Amino acid sequence: MLHAYAATDEAKALDPLRKRLLDKTLADFRRAGAELDEAGKERLAAIDVELAEITLKYSQNVLDATNAFELVVEDEARVAGLPPSAKQAARESAERAGKPGWRFTLQAPSYVPAISHLDDRALREQLYRGFIRRATVAPWDNRPIVRRVLALRREKARLLGFANFADLVLEDRMAKRGADARAFVQRLHARTTAAFAAENAALAQFAGQTELAPWDVPYWAEKQRKALYDLDDEALKPYFPLEAALGGAFAIAERLYGVRIEAAPDLPTWNPTVRPYRLSEGDRELAAFYVDAFPREDKRGGAWMHGLLTAHARRPHAVEALVLNATPPTADAPALLDHREVETLFHELGHLLHHALSEVPLRSLAGTSVAWDFVELPSQIMENWCWEPEALALFARHHATNEPLPASLLDRMRRARNFRSANFMMRQLGFAEVDLALHVDYDPASDVDPFAFARPIQEAHSPVPLLPEHGLLASFDHLFGGAVGYAAGYYSYKWAEALDADAFGRFKDEGILSAKTGAAFRKEILARGDAADPAELFRNFRGRDLDPEALLVRSGLA
Repeated sequence: MLHAYAATDEAKALDPLRKRLLDKTLADFRRAGAELDEAGKERLAAIDVELAEITLKYSQNVLDATNAFELVVEDEARVAGLPPSAKQAARESAERAGKPGWRFTLQAPSYVPAISHLDDRALREQLYRGFIRRATVAPWDNRPIVRRVLALRREKARLLGFANFADLVLEDRMAKRGADARAFVQRLHARTTAAFAAENAALAQFAGQTELAPWDVPYWAEKQRKALYDLDDEALKPYFPLEAALGGAFAIAERLYGVRIEAAPDLPTWNPTVRPYRLSEGDRELAAFYVDAFPREDKRGGAWMHGLLTAHARRPHAVEALVLNATPPTADAPALLDHREVETLFHELGHLLHHALSEVPLRSLAGTSVAWDFVELPSQIMENWCWEPEALALFARHHATNEPLPASLLDRMRRARNFRSANFMMRQLGFAEVDLALHVDYDPASDVDPFAFARPIQEAHSPVPLLPEHGLLASFDHLFGGAVGYAAGYYSYKWAEALDADAFGRFKDEGILSAKTGAAFRKEILARGDAADPAELFRNFRGRDLDPEALLVRSGLA
């Protein structure tokens, strides 16, 4: 019926917004198998059911394999080098498990400090080997599941008329095709290669070794960072009390986008620590939102923005929640953030503004309902203001003395921003290239094992040679922990970074607090939702197509 309607004169006369909704709806139906014959629909349904089942099993295996690993150390001398907070956490972990000493697991809060700080090289090796072998042995062996998932995805794509799974997934995203996403990834790879080699040579020289093992890299990188910049994240915290950071973020949003943000104590909340606000323009209230800043036992970890109600033609008022899990205030000090937490606050406010300032009358195209590789532009661009002296001067002050962030600290913070940026870039590009290669080139019907297929790609993006048992595909939940998830879409992390770096370039040129530039960003990006192709929206703001060079410049790689 909808397909027939699309051919009518009435459909052809629709305004551009409703015509876009019609076209996107038809494409969604087509990708869901609406145009297949009965046999095709039956097969597609069977594929989707099996994918749902085996990707769930994959995730369970990763979780079980991760939880099954522990490393308990009873000799305190062997945990030398560990930061006090991580050492205390390891002690408490052992106590909860009913064991003496210090307990390490493969969970990130335990693994990352240990692999980065433990002086005992043998312990770092044990942890690293445990990490890369997760879910590669019975009873949690994910290797057969990986091959089956790839086979089902390839079959599904071809059943629906696409050359490969990447083309199916990316049809309604900015990249459009797997080939275009790969061209983007490979361009960044080519521009990063020389700096990547130089960074790795410098690290080996700093460590006094001709070749580092994988478990040495994070350890010596942390020592090199401290030697180069003498930057202690704890020294920054007194300058970023939560209340001041919130006030600074709100002030910047007000200057850029012509809005007013005020506390709204009359609004009900779900917890006494939750703070309600109103976002207005002139006499018109655009949104109400809540800041839920502190952890609770009944609250999940992490940070996010949740659009509770999206503004549209019949309800031009949005409601949102901005959620953090910051360290609560103590008897001696207010809640203090490290700089990364300040970035997270600005990031989530960017999502909130994208949702709150939408002017699209159709709900399904409004607010943050945009392409996956575009949705992070409004959030990630906000992080840039956390590095600019003019913006930091608005709020970065010592909670006790009201002194501004010292120029020396700010200088070290800014210089350390791009420490080993080529390695961070190459790591993400490696994940993206493996993802695209598996979903474009790899043939699951061949005799080639997907782990063997992926290995040379991973080697090309690794700072040191991989171990023979390297099996991170077996625990790569982003790609295989769901029927789609980030499959064929991992590139979008870097794509969104390129968008935000390039867009922020206009603010750098015209003034980072320019109301004129902010009004343009609001009009062309924040207000438009998915009212037009995201490439068109970006072009309207930037005056040209995306130039990934901006990301390389910001990362110190160009």
